[in-house]
Amino acid sequence: MEYIPVYEGEEQCDGKTVKVSLDKIQRSGVRTEKVEQRVIVRPVRAVGTVMHDEARLTIVTMRSDGFIEDLFVNKTGQHVHTGEPLFRVYSPDIVRAQIDLSNLARSGGFGGSAADRERSIQGAMQQLRNLAVPEDRIEEIRRTGALPRTIDWKSPATGDVIVKSVINGQRVRAGDEIFRIADHTHVWVIADVAESELPALKIGTRATVTVRAYMAQPVEGEVTFIYPELKTETRTARVRIEVPNPDGRLKIDMYADVIFQAGDETPAIAVPASAVIDSGNRQVVLVAKGDGRFEPRPVKLGRRGDSYIEIIEGVEKGEEVVTSATFLIDAESNLKAALQAFTQPEASR
Repeated sequence: MEYIPVYEGEEQCDGKTVKVSLDKIQRSGVRTEKVEQRVIVRPVRAVGTVMHDEARLTIVTMRSDGFIEDLFVNKTGQHVHTGEPLFRVYSPDIVRAQIDLSNLARSGGFGGSAADRERSIQGAMQQLRNLAVPEDRIEEIRRTGALPRTIDWKSPATGDVIVKSVINGQRVRAGDEIFRIADHTHVWVIADVAESELPALKIGTRATVTVRAYMAQPVEGEVTFIYPELKTETRTARVRIEVPNPDGRLKIDMYADVIFQAGDETPAIAVPASAVIDSGNRQVVLVAKGDGRFEPRPVKLGRRGDSYIEIIEGVEKGEEVVTSATFLIDAESNLKAALQAFTQPEASR
């Protein structure tokens, strides 16, 4: 249907524009905005769960059999620091290796030349290193010849003890998990994303994570991995987000609401979503031409963001489009066209 002037007696410039009086524009609240290049961002919403960062888990184990004589960290959840003693252990294998090094250190090593003697001492020191004996203890034995019966096993990492598998006096075997320590200064949020939304996400996509306990304190993170399989029951994919947690506010297994800021970082010509009149068959924007004149312009739409829509063709950067009262202008123009078509035969008689 052709667009014609809204008010009778008002002239059209070229048969393509709609003329609206300035008074009508003010009363109807018509607003315009310049067409610009923008980054189209579309929020993708999902729910997730806070989980341990697997790269920040540490297992405490021994490389020889031993007996726990004192347990300094005796509670699950206890916070420990790197170098802090976890337990005191007696290990026959470590004691024998210490005796070998002490004897070599006191005798100056085996072999004829100084180089041979030093190699024998270094071999005994390496045997202790292979048993994960701390370097300061090895140097002390070489220097003083001391032979302590037990050794205080130190924490290899800072974090929270999430698994404690021993009690005081227990025998441990080589390779047994004694403690598991988790560094919670960074955590993962595993979000379940609908299959249809996956094309909008990629590694590096920014995400805002909000847990139910701290609704007013969202945390920013980014996508670091998209798992290669779907859950058959829900048709969702798991997406991993890494988020900082320096104050320990985020607890493991907390539920989280996730908003991904999905979209291409390449700027595109875009207009506000409210500027597009979509009839289903075609999409139109009203381009402001000045002096109350508006040109309905068919457009081809591209990506849709949260507030803006990409325009592939139809308008140019710098043009002004109507962002409010668009349907009022469109409806009155079409009404005027219908009335004129209705009265035209009567006027011709």
